[in-house]
Amino acid sequence: MNHATPDFSVAVEGVTGACPAGEAYAQQNIRDKKVPVFSCEGPCIRGEIARLAANLVAQEEPSFARCCHAETFFVPHSSMARWVKQAEQAIMIDGCFLKCHGRILKNLIDEERIIHIDALPLYKKYSDVFLYTDVPQAERNEVARDVATKILERVRPQ
Repeated sequence: MNHATPDFSVAVEGVTGACPAGEAYAQQNIRDKKVPVFSCEGPCIRGEIARLAANLVAQEEPSFARCCHAETFFVPHSSMARWVKQAEQAIMIDGCFLKCHGRILKNLIDEERIIHIDALPLYKKYSDVFLYTDVPQAERNEVARDVATKILERVRPQ
């Protein structure tokens, strides 16, 4: 089995319009000069912890706000994409070493503007677990809290 993939692209069907709520939200974040915070997402426990931690990071630092990765990546004419492209920096919290979302983001903005964090080394658990539902919610929240605290110590403006 080959454990490496050369660079590749994926065709994405075009779209008309944009999410009205996302447009208003992104436009406000542009006006407020918020730092977009992205996260890994999905059924994997590592992605879930990254997502929960990203929510906490954005909630607890007034200069940060969560960003919709799907609208940023797949609706290039949206205000969400414009916010990310104009922001001085972005925070990308990936769930593991694969850095799936981060690999896409670095094709949209200069890599130097991305604070790219692999959450897994911050808690070092669940290497044999896939589904987030296999870890009790209280435990997921506790681990995400610890991860968010470590991330905030690293990225919070001084």
